Parts: sequence; C-alpha cells; structure tokens
Amino acid sequence: MQKGQFRIFPCEVPGIEVVEAATNHAFPRHSHEQYGIGVIHQGAQKSLSGRGQVEAGPGDIITVNPGEVHDGMPIGDAGRSWRMLYFDPAIISEAIDDMNEGAANTREFIRPVMSDASVATVFQRLFAIMTTANSPELEREELLLQLLPTIVRERSEQDGSSRAFAVIDRARNLIDDEPTFPVTLADLARTSGLSRFQVLRGFVKATGFTPHAYLMQRRIDLARRLIASGSPLADAAATSGFADQSHMTRLFVRTYGLSPGAYAAAFA
Repeated sequence: MQKGQFRIFPCEVPGIEVVEAATNHAFPRHSHEQYGIGVIHQGAQKSLSGRGQVEAGPGDIITVNPGEVHDGMPIGDAGRSWRMLYFDPAIISEAIDDMNEGAANTREFIRPVMSDASVATVFQRLFAIMTTANSPELEREELLLQLLPTIVRERSEQDGSSRAFAVIDRARNLIDDEPTFPVTLADLARTSGLSRFQVLRGFVKATGFTPHAYLMQRRIDLARRLIASGSPLADAAATSGFADQSHMTRLFVRTYGLSPGAYAAAFA
C-alpha cells in the first residue's frame, strides 16, 4: 500500500469497519464512537491515549475505546502503516458478556499499545476473514473471542471516576442528545449547576475535549454515519449541524485523514 492512502474494505458484518492506512498524517485530538483494534505494519507513531503518551512500532497492537480522546503522529519522516477493525460497542459488549457470563458491567481496552506476537497473529487472521466474502460466521466469532481476553478489562460501576464526573455528564448529555443544537457555555452551566469556568475545566478533565471540540467531534461522528448510509455530502453536512459542506470537509480530513468523498466511495 502506497503512503498517503486509506482503504476501507467491504465487510459483510454489520457494525464493523475494516480499514487499512499508510500515511504521515498527524491526527489531532479526536475520538471514535467504536472500539478499535489494530496492528502497526511499518514505521512507528506516538499518540495520546487514556493512559497518557504511548508509542507503537511494527507488530504492535493498538487499541482505542469509544469516546477515548487520542491523537497520532508519525515518528520519523517515513510515516507509518496499520490495519484497524472498528467495532460498534454492542458487538464488543455481547462478546464480553459471553466471556464473563453476563457479569461485566462497563468495559474498556486496558492497554492502548501491546507487544504480543500471538495476539497480533489472531488479529491478522480476523482481519483477513473480515475482508473475505462469505466467510464462516463461526470462525469470525471464535477469532474475536480469542482476541479479546488479553486486551479487555472489566471495570466496576462503583469506579470513583464515574461519580466524580456525574455532574459534568449532565452537560455532556446535553450535547450528546442533540449535537446539532447551537449550545452555549451558559447552557451547559445551567444544566450542570456549575459556573461556566467550572464547566470548562471539568469538561476538559472528564473528556479530554473542550465543550466546543466535543461538540464538533459529535457532529463529525454524525456526519460519518450519514455518509456511510448513503447521504449526499451536502445533506450530511446540513443535517449534522455544520455551516456548510466545506466546514464538514475540513474537519473530516483533519480528523480521519481522508475526505468525505473518499469515505463515501468506500460504501458505494
């Protein structure tokens, strides 16, 4: 795969995106709605994660949780290449419930970078079968359940951080419920019962984003879903709350490293 390319493979399984990339693009802070699991093929990168700054090189497994703020910058001038599988949260939740007989509450991928050749091998097999037409469902399920135990951690709902951020969650929910609404810092303050400064400081601490950056992330998430479902780009921009298509395009390229048109072509 040539440097500067992104490829989104057709996938028969609903709720899974299969992506291959080779790029020297520096991704700004952003998040995904899905769980992501991947392997670096060539080159190396450093990135922010929920556990601080990490580095990944050839053969390393990389993971990201839904809503986890991260970025990504190449180490050196050659860029890097990787393969990723993105899973809707329900798919991972169902798999973890199977593994733990329904006992798990909330879940997260515990390590943003892992060096484990056996796990990387299972991922490569899963990636290959996800890009194969009419692949056996049984084999897909088995490989996913083999992949997850090493990278998943259960977390109790009594986690203290959940209590600490409960008030900020009210402000975040206001954005999540209607990301196209032109919300203000004053709106978020009234909803959470805090001052505007407290909301700003608490929001960054809880999410890794300022409220405006979080709002833009939610809008680009909505636009991505609309484009994947076949919505024309101009309609996707308007429906997602962007001022115009060019605004959506700039943020889409900045966040994902490819244009909305290229993303749409993968689902044509």
